[in-house]
Amino acid sequence: MIASVRGVVAATGPDHAVIEVGGVGLAVQCAPGTIADLRIGQPARLATSLVVREDSLTLYGFADDDAKSLFELLQTASGVGPRLAQAVLAVHTPDAVRKAIANADTAALTRVPGIGKKGAERLVLELRDRIGPVPVGADGAAGVTGGAWPEQVRQALIGLGWTAGQADQAVAAVAETVDGAVPPVQVLLKQAIRLLGRTR
Repeated sequence: MIASVRGVVAATGPDHAVIEVGGVGLAVQCAPGTIADLRIGQPARLATSLVVREDSLTLYGFADDDAKSLFELLQTASGVGPRLAQAVLAVHTPDAVRKAIANADTAALTRVPGIGKKGAERLVLELRDRIGPVPVGADGAAGVTGGAWPEQVRQALIGLGWTAGQADQAVAAVAETVDGAVPPVQVLLKQAIRLLGRTR
């Protein structure tokens, strides 16, 4: 099991990063929010989870061990594979996922592409007793507020399957609604997804 990798960021893409460790470039699948914090040529550490299949070995990377632990826990639920587990963490912070499951907030869970009402109910049923402590004030905001939000939202949309052009249009439309204090990235991402949902 490869529990973590530490090295220089050699490259990044919409859904992965290449971390050079001891002369070997490791391709690591990451959520857009994790990739947004990486800088090519700079050192980085990612907590990792190795998913072994008959025909592939895939390394998934996370900003911290908490996100990795939740990624692995989500996969113990029926019908949840690594891609869906990562999609959950692309839309919600680990604290927000715990809060949604603990409070049976299926509306929050169905905001994740690929999770319907029945899937959300199954997550609550199967994981509620194993989700761990829920911090007071967990608010569901993935990422941070501030000037970096357009790129974070753009990368998240691309990671969720929209084209770069669609993502750019949605970010531009959302930017026009921002006046004064910038809302959490999660709020802006939901707004962009709603806009794009009308064009699909």
